[in-house]
Amino acid sequence: MNVTLSGFQHTPSDYQAELLLGGEVVVVVDDDPLIREPLRIFFEDKGLPTLEARSAAECFALLESRPVALVLLDLGLPDLPGREVLALIRERYPLLAVIMLTGSTDLQTALDCLRRGADDYLTKPVRLEEILLAVRKNLEKRRLVIQNRQYQFDLENANFRIQLMHQLSLKMNSVYLSSVELDEILQAILVGITANEGLRFNRAFLALVDPETQTLQGRLAIGPGCREEAGRVWEELNRKRLDFSDLVKEANLCRANGGQGLNRLIQGLSVPMSDTGHLLVRVALERRSLNVVAGKIEGFEPGGMVELLGTDSFVAVPLFSPRRPLGVIIADNFVTRQEISESHVSALELFSSQASLVIEHTRLHLNMQKTIAELEAVNHELDKNKDLLIEAERFSALGHMASQMLHTLQNPITSIGGLARLMAKKTHDQEMANYADLVYREASRLEVTLADLFDFVTHTEFHLEPVRLSPLLHKVLLLMQPDINKRKITVQTIVPDPELTLELDSVQISKMLVHLLKNAIEAMSEGGRLTIELVRETPWLKIIITDSGKGIDDEQLRRAREPFYTTKSYGTGMGLAMVERIVAAHQGHFVINRKAVGTEVMVLLPLSPPR
Repeated sequence: MNVTLSGFQHTPSDYQAELLLGGEVVVVVDDDPLIREPLRIFFEDKGLPTLEARSAAECFALLESRPVALVLLDLGLPDLPGREVLALIRERYPLLAVIMLTGSTDLQTALDCLRRGADDYLTKPVRLEEILLAVRKNLEKRRLVIQNRQYQFDLENANFRIQLMHQLSLKMNSVYLSSVELDEILQAILVGITANEGLRFNRAFLALVDPETQTLQGRLAIGPGCREEAGRVWEELNRKRLDFSDLVKEANLCRANGGQGLNRLIQGLSVPMSDTGHLLVRVALERRSLNVVAGKIEGFEPGGMVELLGTDSFVAVPLFSPRRPLGVIIADNFVTRQEISESHVSALELFSSQASLVIEHTRLHLNMQKTIAELEAVNHELDKNKDLLIEAERFSALGHMASQMLHTLQNPITSIGGLARLMAKKTHDQEMANYADLVYREASRLEVTLADLFDFVTHTEFHLEPVRLSPLLHKVLLLMQPDINKRKITVQTIVPDPELTLELDSVQISKMLVHLLKNAIEAMSEGGRLTIELVRETPWLKIIITDSGKGIDDEQLRRAREPFYTTKSYGTGMGLAMVERIVAAHQGHFVINRKAVGTEVMVLLPLSPPR
């Protein structure tokens, strides 16, 4: 069915004038002549031209030969089920209205027909007036659909040029542009200059001033490479009725059909800005447009540009910011040889002013991004130095406090502990002996706390020497063996290379391992599994300690490395802070990970000697 969207063809019939396009008819498809003929006579009496079809084959023959507006389709046909005919009509003729006419009162059948695309469903017997009412309603609905498409088509056609300019303006007024995006927008500008709905120049060229070399350098071009190719390319673009974004993409087609050579032509242009006799340099420096007609323009010699472009008529307009020249846009009518009027030059100057804005904004944005990156680097370094200074001051204060506490408290605590030990041995009262023993243990804990604090804040000299890891680990495990046995913990060590040797401070690494293993053991109060694995992954040696204990929550994980933070009812909370300092002194890394069961601690030490 061919339905034109160019308007309605009026006839004397009210139905045709209101509901039918020119020459359209209604088709009644039914194998029973007692149904077909009365409907045809009734419809024609009402001014509705109607044809009959006895089968699906006759129906499709009519659809191919005549413009049809609506089909009254029987569900049961001799050559093809009505449902299949309906599906084929919907596929081939989407604007055709279809009313199913059947003697079946089954609700599922009706719903199935509607799902397949039927506009309505009538059950025999039905009065002719009711059928006419259904036909009129569905023709009205169809007319509205067609009118809506027509209006949409006209609106898109009328607004294409406005849309083109609007989208180009949106693209060019974007401040946050990268150099890649700049090329895309410059390409869009050239498309707007050459598109049929734009300024309609045949070709457009762009040359920009390189601020480093101070040369006017050809950048981009768009248009046909020859006159013979131009007609086919632009006819193809017009036939597709592309929007602005699609036109920019279709510019690749132009490059593939000669545009690439056009780009090479303009990119070969390189003129020093000091050459003030060159036409393009004068345009850029003097910030005024020049329209060359038949190879002539007062006060200039355009010969070089005539040879480059292959045409003796073109216009050049400047690109500039308030501070400096940015480049030029050159446009011509190489194909049509149409005269370039002053109005064309003025319109091109509007494009060039927006192009100047986007180029300047891009350069300012890139300079701003560079400055921001430099400031962020400086700020990061300042923050890092500030943190180091605060940490140094804190440790200095802690060191002074620890030194004072050690000298002030050590002797009294030692005396209290010694006296309590002596009392426990000499008294015959068991209760008093227990009290004295408790005083002795608590005094010993105080001594350990003071010693840990003093070790943490005291600057320790690290003495690096070749150390075999396997024996060192074995010695630490022997030290922890009583606690391991007491808590019924199973230990697994995985050491692929027993001879592995690193440059380490063995005393400090031993302290580190003691702290880590102690934490793992204390996390498994009711037994569990402790795994210690050495993994060599250049440039690191990984010491991985995994326990099956109670694990660690978010707050504990966040604060675990803080000095004096502890979740235990005893201890100083200095262990992990001490571990981190020892690892950092060896230029390594220290990581705590939560596992599905328990906790994993990983220490990374450099395989090569730290510098």
